[in-house]
Amino acid sequence: MKILISNGRVIDPASGRDERADVALAAGRVVAIGRAPEGFAPNKTLDASGCVVAPGLVDLAARLREPGHEHEGMLESEMRAAIAGGVTSLVCPPDTDPVLDEPGLVEMLKMRAEKLHQARVFPLGALTRGLAGEVLTEMAELTEAGCVGFSQADVALANTQVMQRALQYAATFGYTVWLRPQELYLGKGVAASGPLATRLGLSGVPVAAETIALHTILELMKTTGARVHLCRISSAAGLELVRQAKAAGLPVSCDVSINSLHLTDTDIGYFDSRMRLVPPLRQQRDRDALRAGLADGTVDALVSDHTPVDEDAKTLPFAEAEPGATGLELLLSLGLKWGTDSGAGLVRALAAVTSAPARVLGSALGTLQASCGQLVEGGIADVCVFDPAAHWTVQPAALRSQGKHTPFSGYELPGRVRATVVGGQLVWDAATRQA
Repeated sequence: MKILISNGRVIDPASGRDERADVALAAGRVVAIGRAPEGFAPNKTLDASGCVVAPGLVDLAARLREPGHEHEGMLESEMRAAIAGGVTSLVCPPDTDPVLDEPGLVEMLKMRAEKLHQARVFPLGALTRGLAGEVLTEMAELTEAGCVGFSQADVALANTQVMQRALQYAATFGYTVWLRPQELYLGKGVAASGPLATRLGLSGVPVAAETIALHTILELMKTTGARVHLCRISSAAGLELVRQAKAAGLPVSCDVSINSLHLTDTDIGYFDSRMRLVPPLRQQRDRDALRAGLADGTVDALVSDHTPVDEDAKTLPFAEAEPGATGLELLLSLGLKWGTDSGAGLVRALAAVTSAPARVLGSALGTLQASCGQLVEGGIADVCVFDPAAHWTVQPAALRSQGKHTPFSGYELPGRVRATVVGGQLVWDAATRQA
């Protein structure tokens, strides 16, 4: 299929391109930026006047809820939410049911996703069998099946010796280990430790739960040489440890969720279960540090931390409610809001959800590595066209995800996705609300 995207402002953070130009797509590739080749006859022309034409978004944390949690999200609904939000590539954690600890399960998930012909799915394999923290998985076989890294998802790895062996093995073969830093016993609360949690009578998770785990991970990185991606950093103290580790030359990267970037523990209000999240929302000083860290590059990527939760599991007392929120359709808009509010700007905001997360994935992308998260001639035709001036109000019922719960319900946000192209195919057109 040949597509011409005309009259748009083309922004590619990776190359620094920012100009008004046409973009010609054919055979799944970007064939020209600027003026279409002579004789180019498009099957579809998209008028992008007033819109930004950017690389498709890359989300490093999105639960698709299959297999095992279909009552909370189906692959079809969550992939639909992804393309409606301009997300063309996403990484899914291994905490499905059954856990992604066998090659056959990974292959099945990838096959199901590919049949939908929508966003690209990059699974993380389980670091230990059943995420039990005892026996390492067959990382080589899981990599061959399509895993881009190995993770414990939100399950804390208490056994330091197992972590050391996992990092040694990963370092030997060049794999990346994805870890959310949280000490097992300190991290069992439901809200961030502080005056608000005390006043509400909620069990707290201290900042030390994150920093103790970080110290352990970083020390083991020094001895093993493994590459680690730290998932959902939530505190100022944790971020400072990451900053020091990067300055020391350790091969570490990190991300922050849209929730931690914009919200604080005071948003819990009167036990609002929509704010029941993992990691828990922390104080304003932590949120401000994360916002500054994303601006200066200490935080590599912004993620949706998309976790659809069904009605029955969410409409419970705060401490009993299942943690999680839908986020795929909000990632772009909340990134743009941060860019405006912080003064970082549009290009930096786009980098945090395109080229920067693609760099985190690195060689695990295989043949896609050279152009994922970029908009370059000859690169893959994954494109997001959005109107930065359009504002919309978050209405849960209108979200395409099966999970309707979001802490941003009622927020007015900037940026509306007009079209999404994956591999040269128009998979979302807002004008018709379908491809």
